[in-house]
Amino acid sequence: MKFILNILFRGNKLIVWIQQKLNPKQFVIFSAILIGLTAGFGAVLLKLFVHFLRDRITTVANNQHYILAAFPLLGIALCAAFVHYLNGNKLGKGMANILHAIAKKSSILPKDQTYSHIITSALTIGMGGSSGLESPIVTTGSAIGSNFGRVYRLSYKERTLLLACGAAAGIAGAFNTPIAGVLFALEVLLVEANISAFIPILIAAASGALCSKIILAEDLLLQFKLQEPFNYMNVPFYLLLGLLCGLTSFYYSKVYLATENYFKRFETRLWLKVMLGGLGLFVLILFVPPLFGEGYNNIKQLSNLNGMGVFDGSAVFFGTISKPLMYLLLLLVILLKPLATGLTIGGGGNGGNFAPSLFTGAFVGFLFSSLVNETGLTQLPISNFTLVAMAGILSGIFHAPLTGIFIIAEITGGYELIIPLMIVSALSYAVSKYFMPLNMDMQKLSEKEKIVTTDTDSYLLSNITLGSFVENDFSEVPDITNLRQLVEIISVSKRNIFPVLDKERRLVGLISIDDIRDIMFKQELYDKISVKELMRRPVYVITEADDVRSAMKLFDESHLWNIPVLAEGVYTGFISKSTVLEKYRQVLIQSSVE
Repeated sequence: MKFILNILFRGNKLIVWIQQKLNPKQFVIFSAILIGLTAGFGAVLLKLFVHFLRDRITTVANNQHYILAAFPLLGIALCAAFVHYLNGNKLGKGMANILHAIAKKSSILPKDQTYSHIITSALTIGMGGSSGLESPIVTTGSAIGSNFGRVYRLSYKERTLLLACGAAAGIAGAFNTPIAGVLFALEVLLVEANISAFIPILIAAASGALCSKIILAEDLLLQFKLQEPFNYMNVPFYLLLGLLCGLTSFYYSKVYLATENYFKRFETRLWLKVMLGGLGLFVLILFVPPLFGEGYNNIKQLSNLNGMGVFDGSAVFFGTISKPLMYLLLLLVILLKPLATGLTIGGGGNGGNFAPSLFTGAFVGFLFSSLVNETGLTQLPISNFTLVAMAGILSGIFHAPLTGIFIIAEITGGYELIIPLMIVSALSYAVSKYFMPLNMDMQKLSEKEKIVTTDTDSYLLSNITLGSFVENDFSEVPDITNLRQLVEIISVSKRNIFPVLDKERRLVGLISIDDIRDIMFKQELYDKISVKELMRRPVYVITEADDVRSAMKLFDESHLWNIPVLAEGVYTGFISKSTVLEKYRQVLIQSSVE
């Protein structure tokens, strides 16, 4: 241990020396190389660990499917135990964890996430959990980039860029797809990017892919060789496939989110949650074997036109399966995959939806093209449709069409399918976005913390906390006040608008100086008119459920410069439009400087 610490200490001193010799842009590029290699090696290490566990449990199960189907429960339990007892329940799961760090935590991810996702996802997926390794790989790479930037005191903008470098390297290392890694970082994680950000991400992705290329054996990577060229006569069927992928992506997202949300009611009952998720997964895998693990072996079988082989080991469907039954089973897999992934992750395991989206896409493409061929209208290349649908479902679920296009282009070793990939991915994305404007991760962030990173203005506004703008120096007027008392209040106030409150501090009306200017100096009316006769009912109010974006929308609709704020129906103060705009200007300047 002392030897390892000594090496790390000397390495740190060397990097500090290099940082002093390079200008900031040069140091970012140097950092991108180190982060890319580290994140790529992390991706390789995780894949090797998972395949090692998979080989061991396959040996233990000895072709007994009942035993094999029980291992996911053990994997989820071990993952949950690690998170609860060793991690302090701090493990942030999914892309939402990274997006939250970018938007709300200055792109700082906890140090333990540089290794905790490797351990927990390996336990979950290595033992058969029905989810993917890519999200944990991306989180690991992002944490490496984030903490590198924090150790060497880089700015928020540079730290965010290195976080994206780690994510790109993780994807590139997992699939040996550097271009897809770059596009994933730009589409999913970064709000906006210029050419200066593009170069470090490219370098990091290339470094990550290099690790994968050197270390991983070809059978551990998701790689395919095209069996048939693209035929433009099949374009109408690719159009139909794109629509189908969009609808399937929407279905997948809704079922997965509903399943994950169901488990939130068991947050304080850890082992009940584990048992529900594990046992549910056991039953699904027992009857539908393709739901075991990340499922890349099944994708390869489908691409080789072996639809029957994916159901080997089922406790119910064994022996020779007829074609109609096979098609029904393929449909069943598509319908159950988001449920299986939700049970895995919601039940306490760790993983992501990247691999499940590719898995679901393969089954959709295979089933669609096979059924079309059964009609005798034409003979579609089933392998090509299987691959193209993988890009379609990934594009629809993550709202990342460029990533979907290029990940399939790269794993097939060429661009022969680029036209159908573009057609299917674009259509799937459009249909999915129509029904679900935000992808699953952004949906969760938007509902929970009102964070939006789909455009710059919304992103910057989401960084501004509404509560910090409440102003309390408005003179309050009791609803039993008459005009004489109101004039006395106005005489010592610096504001021109006054909230009228009842004895429970509920806002019953508003009075502005303009409202009473005509009678303000008619002393004969001072004791005859009450504020209830002078006030106007508040049409626009801001509540604790609103965020800055919704407050700005109210300002635009009302043309007001001050709007009252209520918390559980009780008046707390006003928010000024000018104050919000000034804060937004400061955030905008800060983001451009950093």
